[in-house]
Amino acid sequence: MLSPSKFSNRIETTMTTPDNTPILVGAGQQTWRETDAGRTPLDALCEVGTAAIADVGTANITGAIDALAMVRFIADTTPGVGALFPRNPGSALAERLGIADPAVYQGTIGGNTPQYLVNHFAGKLARGEHSAVMLAGAELLATLFAVLRSGEDISAWADAGTEPPTVGVEREGHTAVELAHGLYEPINTYPLFENSLRHHLGITQEAHTAQIAELCSRMSAVAADNPYAWRPQFQTAQQISTVEKRNRYIGYPYTRAMNPILEVDMAAAVIMTTVGRARELGIDEGRWIYLRGGADVNDIWYVSERPTLHASPAIRLAWNAVSTQAGIALDDIAHFDLYSCFPSAVHVACNEIGLNPLDERGVTVTGGLPFFGGPGNNYSLHAIAQMLETLRHGDGGHGLITANGMYLTKHSLGIYSTQAPQSAWQDTDSTALQREIDSAPRLAVASDPSGSATIETFTVGFDREGPKRGIVIARNSAGERVVANTPDDEATLKQMMTGDPIGQTGNIHLRDGITILEL
Repeated sequence: MLSPSKFSNRIETTMTTPDNTPILVGAGQQTWRETDAGRTPLDALCEVGTAAIADVGTANITGAIDALAMVRFIADTTPGVGALFPRNPGSALAERLGIADPAVYQGTIGGNTPQYLVNHFAGKLARGEHSAVMLAGAELLATLFAVLRSGEDISAWADAGTEPPTVGVEREGHTAVELAHGLYEPINTYPLFENSLRHHLGITQEAHTAQIAELCSRMSAVAADNPYAWRPQFQTAQQISTVEKRNRYIGYPYTRAMNPILEVDMAAAVIMTTVGRARELGIDEGRWIYLRGGADVNDIWYVSERPTLHASPAIRLAWNAVSTQAGIALDDIAHFDLYSCFPSAVHVACNEIGLNPLDERGVTVTGGLPFFGGPGNNYSLHAIAQMLETLRHGDGGHGLITANGMYLTKHSLGIYSTQAPQSAWQDTDSTALQREIDSAPRLAVASDPSGSATIETFTVGFDREGPKRGIVIARNSAGERVVANTPDDEATLKQMMTGDPIGQTGNIHLRDGITILEL
C-alpha cells in the first residue's frame, strides 16, 4: 500500500483533479494450470470479475457498474469451434455478479482489443455516458485443445444468447495472396519482420539472435516472479537460442522459446470509473490509477502493401499523441509492457518510441507472451491488471502499455499513472492520426508476378520433422511487391537460413496458383 506521505500527496493533487477524469479502480486475474472441462468460460469470467469487484474495496461499485465490455474469445472466428462458446457472456456474467441491467458490448478480434476498450470507454466515462465499466476476458485454450483431442463434452460452455454490439471494426487481416502463401499464421509473418529488421540493422544473424535471446531471457526473469505466469521459469539467453528437440525452430529465426504460448487457461478483468464517481462511492484514493493518455492507430492494413517491413509509423504516431496528451516523456516512464507476441513486435515498438530493447526498466510487467502466456485476444488485459498492481505497490510513477493486433497492424497505447492530471480528459483524435497513415504511399502487389524479383525479407517455416516451407517478400523491377514461396527441397531451405537471401534476385513462376521464387 502507499505510504502516508504518498497518500497525502495524492489527496492534495486529486482534490483539484476534474471529476470526469477516467481512472481504473479494480483488477482481477487468474491462471488455472490444470485443464478442467467443467470450468466454463462464464465460470472463469465470474471468478476474475468477482476478484476485480473485491479489489475496488467497496461493495458500492457493483451497483455503479452500468456497462460490461467483453474481450472476444479468439476461438469465436474458428469454423466449427466458435459455436462451442457463449454468444453473449456479458449478459450472463452481469447476472452472476448481481449487476443490474448493464449495457453489454464485445470487442473485435485482435491483441490490441483490451487497450482499445480502455481508451474507448475512457471517453464514454468522461462524457458521462456511463458511470462505471467492467472489462473482462478469458481464454481457456488449454482446456479447449485437450477436449478437442479427447472428445469430452463441453456443451455446457455455449449459450443461446444473441451477440451484443461490437466496439471496433471487424476486418480480415490478410489478402487472398498472403493467405495462399502462408501469411495467415503469425508464426510465419513475424519472422519476416525480424529478418527485415536484422538486415536493416546491418548485423549478422548470430549477433541478432544473441540480442533477441537476451531480450527474451530478461522477460523470462519477470515471468519467474509472477504467480500468474504460465511458464514461471527463468531461461538464459543460451537456453532460449539453442536449437534442440524441445526448442526447435518454428519460423526462422525464432525458436520455440521465442514464440507466444497459446494453450493457456487464463482470465482477467478490470473496472473503470471517473474521479467524481469514485469520490461519491468512497473508493480509497490509494487504489486509483489514472489513464493519462490513450490512442488507437492502424498501420497500412495489408503486410504486402507496406513499403517498410521493419517499422510501425502507427506506433510512432500513437506514442507521440499519448505522450503529448499526458505531458509525460519517455524518460518519465518507469514501467513498460510492450506487446511481445514475437521479439520483432517488441523491437519495432522500442524503435518507434525511442527505447533501447535492453533498457534496464524492462519491456514487460507480466513476463511477456512467450513466458507469461499469450491468451488469444486477452493478453493485454492481463498487462493492464498487472500494471495497476505494479504502480499501486511500487514507487508510483507512470506506465506505458502498447497492444498490437494481427500482424503489427492494429495498435492501441495507454499511459497509466499514480499522478493525477490537472486538466480535463480529452480524447485523442485518433481519426486524424489514422488519416496520416491512410494517406501515406503504399506498394501495389504485382498482378502478374512472373519475371524476376529481389528479396526484401524471408522466413522458413518448420514442423516437427524440420524445415518445410520458404516464404519471401520481394520487389520486382517495376517496384511492385511480390509474395512468394520458394522450392521446398531441403537444400534450398537450408541455404536460405545459412546464406541470407535478402538482396538476392530470383526468377518467378507460377505453380498450381502459387508464386514460386527460385534463386
